[in-house]
Amino acid sequence: MHLTAFPKSYKRIFWTGISNKVIISCQNVAEVTLSSFCVFSLISGCGTFTFLSSAVAAISGLLMGYELGLISGALLQMSSILALSCKEQEIVVSSLLFGALFASLTGGFLIDRFGRRLAIIIASSLLVLGSLILLPYESYGIFIVGRTAIGISISLSSIATCVYIAEIAPQHRRGLLVSLNELMIVIGILFAYISNYAFAHVSHGWKYMFGLVIPLGALQAIAMYFLPPSPRFLVMKNNDEAAKKVLERLRETSDATKELTVIKSSLKDEHQYSFLDLFRSKNNMRARMLVGLTLVFFVQTTGQPNILFYASTVLKSVGFQSNEAASLASTGVGVVKVVSTVPATVFVDQVGSKTFLCIGSSVMAVSLVTMGLVNRNIYVNFTNVCRSQSPEDFFLQRPGNLTGVTNGSLKDLFASMASPERLSFDVQRSPDVARTGELNRTALAGGKSTTGSYMESGEVPVVLKWLSLASLLVYVAAFSIGLGPRNT
Repeated sequence: MHLTAFPKSYKRIFWTGISNKVIISCQNVAEVTLSSFCVFSLISGCGTFTFLSSAVAAISGLLMGYELGLISGALLQMSSILALSCKEQEIVVSSLLFGALFASLTGGFLIDRFGRRLAIIIASSLLVLGSLILLPYESYGIFIVGRTAIGISISLSSIATCVYIAEIAPQHRRGLLVSLNELMIVIGILFAYISNYAFAHVSHGWKYMFGLVIPLGALQAIAMYFLPPSPRFLVMKNNDEAAKKVLERLRETSDATKELTVIKSSLKDEHQYSFLDLFRSKNNMRARMLVGLTLVFFVQTTGQPNILFYASTVLKSVGFQSNEAASLASTGVGVVKVVSTVPATVFVDQVGSKTFLCIGSSVMAVSLVTMGLVNRNIYVNFTNVCRSQSPEDFFLQRPGNLTGVTNGSLKDLFASMASPERLSFDVQRSPDVARTGELNRTALAGGKSTTGSYMESGEVPVVLKWLSLASLLVYVAAFSIGLGPRNT
């Protein structure tokens, strides 16, 4: 993958594999002022066919955002159904990132070798396949395989989509069209949280959540087949005549010779750079790389990826006790991300990325300090947050299951279930899980817990609960403004 794709409009693609998450941040810095984000402005500035091609490709962003936010709510159901331990839940979340890491390391080679359009088709097909694997089975191992395939898909499609849109867009609308993909990502996250809430009370609702993307992924793969390949890719493959025809179709003109010449010239300049030039002072490439890596590093260390993956779990730990309440509260995260991303995208060229970065980082710091102070006064049973649901909890939470059952019979029932072999297994699997189970059994027997008043009552003060949610939403909004995709 070469370093510079456009001599006057440097396209920066940062793809860094980190243990927590793989960041694929695509931004095109063009000489354009974003004065409007309406569809009419997009179409009038670049042509209907170019806009439609970009919109179809940007479905990848929607699918990516959906898959990133989906696990937040699905994990609440799966942890009980599959009896997942804390470590197994972490692996379930990370499996998508392992796949994304693999694709990020090979994606540049693949899109240069086989083309951007074909890479998007393959990625969409792989997402459909990975989702189909998840539906008929309730197996921990199968789930890891399916989520890994989805991780490869969304990572590959993100790389290919950014490049494809940038290469089919006219120069004066390039930044705006690339931002369309970024907007679709946050909309996908919002849809994921809405889906989490809609299926929170449905038996095996997580299967419906994962199944919703199958028609859309298949539709994108089919639609991309009928769209033209990137003209720049065609020139790279020495197919100038086909590239010229694609440009004429995209620009709705009878002569695209001038733009074709510009593409050839930029490709010639591109070959002057090598991978090692990233670490040299040539054209200030080393400083550019360090700035980009630093921004990506701070995107990770601020904890934003964890919020996306564990929003419902975190909210459940601070007082939103049911799956439905936690999923509904996390929907606010998706709404805030969309609302704050749009103005940040529109005004970043007028206000400046550095200004947005300073403002966003300052607000993030304040919100995180506030959240920490609030949660310091809330007892959070971390083991109970991530542990699999015990037989006692599962039984007691089912309406109607206590009819005609006395406390004595409950104790006898659960005492027989908690055999020495089972208790030994719990201790080996996780001492915290075994301890929490013992606390539940003590409560059923009429004993008193001494771990804290909030744990005994199972309640969190309303003021602290909502203040914690408000701090979280402010943090998410500040991140979108300061470290959002358009600014990094």
